[in-house]
Parts: sequence; C-alpha cells; structure tokens
Amino acid sequence: MAGCAGAPAVAPDDSPPAPLTASAALGEFTTLDYCSLLDVNRLRSATADQPDSSFDACHGEFIQNGQHRQVVVGPLAADSDPNVKPYDYAGAVPDGLAVAQSSFNAAASCGRVITFADGIRLNVAVSDTAGPSAADDRCADADAAVGGVLAAIGGKKVRHQAFADRSWGRVDACALLSAHDLDATSGAGAQPTGGLSGHSCIRGKVSVKFSVEDSAPTGPAELLGGRTSRVSTDGAFCRVTTVQPAPGAAGRSEQAEVDVVDTSGSTGDAACPDARTAAALVFAKIP
Repeated sequence: MAGCAGAPAVAPDDSPPAPLTASAALGEFTTLDYCSLLDVNRLRSATADQPDSSFDACHGEFIQNGQHRQVVVGPLAADSDPNVKPYDYAGAVPDGLAVAQSSFNAAASCGRVITFADGIRLNVAVSDTAGPSAADDRCADADAAVGGVLAAIGGKKVRHQAFADRSWGRVDACALLSAHDLDATSGAGAQPTGGLSGHSCIRGKVSVKFSVEDSAPTGPAELLGGRTSRVSTDGAFCRVTTVQPAPGAAGRSEQAEVDVVDTSGSTGDAACPDARTAAALVFAKIP
C-alpha cells in the first residue's frame, strides 16, 4: 500500500520586517504610559526621583554631580517643527526610525526627537532646572534617555494606563469643543483639531487640555461651570483652570485647562470674557 505524501515544506519568510510605525511601537496613544519608556537608571551617576506620568508625557527629576535637571519623554507630535534638525545618533536605531535633535531652548535644554516610519515624532528632552550646565552633559543624558525608549520598544516593555471611571484621562477633548454653543467663541467655521493623545484639542481661538500636575494653580477662585476655577493671563492668552484629585496618585491633581487667544492685538485680559464663557461650558460637561 503506497504511503501518503507529506505536506509540502513551507518556505521561510525572508522578507525584511516592516518599518516601525508609532502605533505598532507604542499601541493606543490615548492610554500610553510614557513612564514605561523612561529608564532613569541610564542617566549617568544620577540620583533620580520616581518619574511622574501625565496624560501625554513622563517627567523625571534628577540630580547629577550637584546639578538639578529634568528629563521628559513626550509628547507625541505630527506637525512640522522648524526646530528639528538632523543628528548623528550613535546608538542602534530600529528599521524605519530616525533620531534627530531639537534646537528649542538650547541654552537650558537638550532635545532629541524619535521619528517613526509614519512621520509621528516622540520628543525627549533633558533640561536644567537650577542654573545652567554644560550642554554636552545634558545631551549625553538625552541620548541615554533615547536609548531607554528604544530599548523599551524593542523589549516589548511599553505599558498602558487604565484610567479610573471619573478620570479626565477618559474625556475626549475634541468632543467638548465640537458643541455648537462654542461656535461664536471659537470663530466662524473653525473645526476642532486634536492632539495625537486625544487629551488636547484646539478649535479656532479656543483650546482645551487635560494633564496631571504636581501642584494646583493659585490665584483668586471663581465658580465656572459648577467648578472652582482660576483665571490667569499669559501674553495674548487668557487661561482658565480647574482641578480634581488624581485617582490613585496621592498629592497629584488632574487639571483641565481652557485657553482663549486674543486676536485683536491686545493682551490676554481682552480674551478673558470669552475664556470664562468657554470654560463654563466645558467644565459643566466633564465628570
């Protein structure tokens, strides 16, 4: 009796791996835990505090040879940035990724930019927080932080946050600005444009942003949208903030921020009536 022929052998797949996109490397941007990308042990001879995770970045404070610095991983970005320049990064870089440098605030900060195959960028920066230091030292630590990010991606160590039920991390920022009751304040025909993380949005003159902060804003309090709020100005902007305790993070606060820019050439004070109106509408809708 003749034997049955075996199944044909499957040819090995010799095709190169697809270039790494941001979503393939990091997963869902909205819940990304940026602190899973930061390895403070890579900072040379540094004493580092436990990094703090926000909705779109991770911040770590450290002391190195008496110099106080901060390392930040995040946020993600996709728009063009004239500060980003080519850079010859010495470490290994996965296929499809590139590491560039940023000249933003170069007197006190060293910035690196990891660009994925789809053009999305992850910012990494090391900055002085108490007096200037040598730029070479800052940049050596920025390169070390980049190495940690790439190692976390390559080692499948990227984590994600699970936001509590009433956390503002669950709020869709652009959904708040899409309401018709903000048409007049935003400007005729303005459409919402969201940040990649989903935690910020801008519509014409109005923007909203959610973050996690170590300290609450100060200043006179007023009630807007049923929430204790504080109003301040910054150049042409009028800013309204409100906070709630950050779930599971003792001593930290989730912050909702509404900004309105004055386009008349005046100061931010001129934008504050519209900022109060927008903030009252936005704050009334968040949990």
